[in-house]
Amino acid sequence: MVRPKKQLGQHFLKDKNIARKIVACMGEEYSQVCEVGPGTGILTELLLAKSCISTLTLIEIDSESVEYLNTHFHDPRMKILEADFLKSNLMEIMETPFALIGNFPYNISSQIFFKVLEYRNQIPEVVGMIQKEVAERIVANAGNKTYGILSILLQAWYDIEYCFTVSENVFFPPPKVKSAVIRLRRNNTQNLNCDETLFFKVVKAGFGQRRKTLRNAIKTLIGSLHTDHPLLSKRAEQLSVADFVQLTQFVESVSPT
Repeated sequence: MVRPKKQLGQHFLKDKNIARKIVACMGEEYSQVCEVGPGTGILTELLLAKSCISTLTLIEIDSESVEYLNTHFHDPRMKILEADFLKSNLMEIMETPFALIGNFPYNISSQIFFKVLEYRNQIPEVVGMIQKEVAERIVANAGNKTYGILSILLQAWYDIEYCFTVSENVFFPPPKVKSAVIRLRRNNTQNLNCDETLFFKVVKAGFGQRRKTLRNAIKTLIGSLHTDHPLLSKRAEQLSVADFVQLTQFVESVSPT
C-alpha cells in the first residue's frame, strides 16, 4: 500500500461515492484527459470506465504511487508519467484540447491553477478537489473579502462553479480542513482587449496591497504622474474583471515605460 507523504501534501480519497461525484462533474465530450496526482487511482479507475476517453494521462511525482498504479492498472489508453506537474510541458505531453482533473495536493493547488492559466487555450475544462477556503476564494465575486488574484485571473477566462463540499473524514490521513470540488469551463473570451501581461501585473499589484486604494497599490506601474481615473480611488476587491481590463488600458496609456 502507498504511504501518504506529508511533504507532497498527500491525502488519499477513500470514499468511492465522492470519487464518482467528482468524475461525474466532468463533461462527456473529452477524449483527452489528464489526471494530476492520481495517488492510488480511486479517480483513475472511474475515468477508465468512461468510453469517451481515448487517452488518460496520469502525472504523478511520487514514485511509490507510480509503482502502485503500474501494478494495479493495465489499460492501453493510460499513460503514467513520473513527473512534477508544475514543471511539465503540457504541450509536449498532451494532445489538445484536454480536460484536467484531480484531487489536487493542497500545498500546490494555487500553482496548479496558475499553470492552467498558461495553457488556457488548450484546457477547456478543469475539475479539481481543493481546500474549501481556496475554492471559495476562486469563486468569490467582487466585494467579497475572499476575492483575490486567482478569482480575477481565472474568472477572466473561465466560468467557475462550486460543485460540492467534501468532509475531511473521507481521506487518509484526514486533513485538518474541509475540501471542495470546483469546475472551470473555458468561456468565450479569447482576448481581454488590453495588454494581458500588464493585466496580470495590475491585478497582482492591486491585491498585493489590498487595503490601499489602487492609486497607491499600483503606483509603481503608473509612475509619479498626477493621473486620475475613477477606479483609482477604489480598492482591488471592489473591481470586476471588466473593471480591471479598463484599469489596465488606463495604466497602459499613462505608463512611463
